[in-house]
Amino acid sequence: MTIKLLVSPRTVDGARAAIQGGADIIDCKNPDEGSLGANFPWIIAEMKAMVDHAGTDKLEISATMGDMPFLPGTASLAATGIASIGVDYIKIGVHGPRDQHQARSLLAAVVKATRDVNDDIKIVAAGYADQSRINTSLPPMMLIEPASEAGCDVVMVDTSIKDGKSLLDFMTLEEMAAFCDAGVDGGMEVALAGKVKIEHVPTLKRTGVGIIGVRSAVCTGHDRVAGTIDSTLVAKLKAMLSTITD
Repeated sequence: MTIKLLVSPRTVDGARAAIQGGADIIDCKNPDEGSLGANFPWIIAEMKAMVDHAGTDKLEISATMGDMPFLPGTASLAATGIASIGVDYIKIGVHGPRDQHQARSLLAAVVKATRDVNDDIKIVAAGYADQSRINTSLPPMMLIEPASEAGCDVVMVDTSIKDGKSLLDFMTLEEMAAFCDAGVDGGMEVALAGKVKIEHVPTLKRTGVGIIGVRSAVCTGHDRVAGTIDSTLVAKLKAMLSTITD
């Protein structure tokens, strides 16, 4: 099984470094605005132009639309804007919904708005491993059913509070594997992220995950906010993934 490496730059220079390091998905993000903070449309467009210029069908671009409250109308407008840029993935943090009905409504609005612009764009529904600390959103396993029913293409777990704790501080190997299995059974790809370090990769590989997302692990000083993407760290992580891939 091939694992895709998703790297989340905030700047065009960061995207260039991620591409040079061999990332599979360039995930335009603004860490100043949260775990899945949305970047500006002109920056997303510049990153898309860079990805297109790279001239490989295997390289893809993703854009985050924020840690969304339960505002389906607002979310659908945001999705329409991002979709008009022509990205490959739109990632929404399901932050505000408190039950599966609300999650389904939010995600269905995003899926419809996106499909009205471009049927080929994949929707990523992201939940939070540390859901109990933010007192909103859903436990990750409860996100899978509404994400699948809404027509999402990828389901993801990240962390909301960026205080040095990682995904592995909140989910066991067995819980992550169960999440991956359930996501695949729901007809979706599965992604894992949240302060993922290179030394975590062998454990994550055992979950059956399809996409691993990083930012701090490949930033200078491992600082997700002030650091910049380092192409050598991206290459090191990519090589690690290749080494342990079946």
